[in-house]
Amino acid sequence: MSLNPTAFWFLRHGETDWNAEGLSQGHTDIPLNTVGISQARRAALALVDRGIVTIIASPLSRALRTAEIVAEALSLPVATDAGLMEVGFGVEEGRPMGDWYDSWIEGSFTPEGAESFQALHDRAVKAINRATAKQGPVLVVAHGALFRALRLALGHVPNVRTPNALPLWCEPPASGPVWSITPSHLPSLG
Repeated sequence: MSLNPTAFWFLRHGETDWNAEGLSQGHTDIPLNTVGISQARRAALALVDRGIVTIIASPLSRALRTAEIVAEALSLPVATDAGLMEVGFGVEEGRPMGDWYDSWIEGSFTPEGAESFQALHDRAVKAINRATAKQGPVLVVAHGALFRALRLALGHVPNVRTPNALPLWCEPPASGPVWSITPSHLPSLG
């Protein structure tokens, strides 16, 4: 399964209290905290004048609210796609990120009631392909573990943490399997 060869913007949601505490969120719908709202506003400023015409977000409130803040700055509507939801971490939701995480990405362990990394990868690729089939440039607002799965689809090592609310320009290669992932410069808010 491969991605459409179409460049897109990716934005992980702003910070939540569970992010700050190092807890696994998964499908648990944790809202942005005040830091996360500020991060989303800063990301919105970085995305002005980037030509974005479509915004698609995970329906989980932390991603949807981040997308709404950006959409307000860009005067665009937000569509949602359930395929962009964070991975279901099963029994690990609400618990500290642990040693199991590396084994989960490698495919040798899946927590009880959780989605496998491969299943997340396949779901993420399908969701991005639906998004990039729309008029672009497209901004996708979603989650950290989902972007780890996308990193694999983009030809990169997957187990790299994506900062909250840092816009990433994902561009297909002219040749070869490795896409470029370029972070946007974030403006100062003060």
